[in-house]
Amino acid sequence: MIKFFLMVNKQGQTRLSRYYEHVEINKRTMLEAEVIKNCLSRSKDQCSFVEYKDFKLVYRQYAALFVVVGINETENEMAVYELIHNFVEVLDKYFSRVSELDVSFSIMFNLDRVHIILDEMVLNGCIVETNRNRILAPLLVLDKVAES
Repeated sequence: MIKFFLMVNKQGQTRLSRYYEHVEINKRTMLEAEVIKNCLSRSKDQCSFVEYKDFKLVYRQYAALFVVVGINETENEMAVYELIHNFVEVLDKYFSRVSELDVSFSIMFNLDRVHIILDEMVLNGCIVETNRNRILAPLLVLDKVAES
C-alpha cells in the first residue's frame, strides 16, 4: 500500500503531497524534510529504493523534480517505480510538452489538475488506473466545460 506521494524540487521544497494514512500536520513537515534529505543526498548511481524507518521509499528524478513515494513492505517497488513514470508521462501529456523548467510552475499553478490526475491513478493508497486516456478523461471534460 502507498503511504504517501510527494513531488519536490532540488531545493527541497514540496510541490505536491498526498497522504493515504493519517499523519499529523507537524509530523508531516518533519517526515517530508527527512525523506527529501534522504533522497536528495543519494547519487544517481545509487538504487532508487531506500529502506526508511518502517517503510520503503521509491523515488525518481526528472530534471529539477523528485517524485518520492512511501510504501509498506508488501507493495511491489517496481510497480511503484513504473507508477511514478506513468504519472510524469500523464502530466507531460496533459500540460502539452512544457519544458522541464516550466514543469514546476505548471504544477504550482495547476495543483488542482495534478491532484485530479493523481486521484485517478491512486485511490486509498492502491493503484487503480494506469491507462493514460482514462486518467485524462475527467480533466478533458472539465476543460471543455470551462471553455463553454
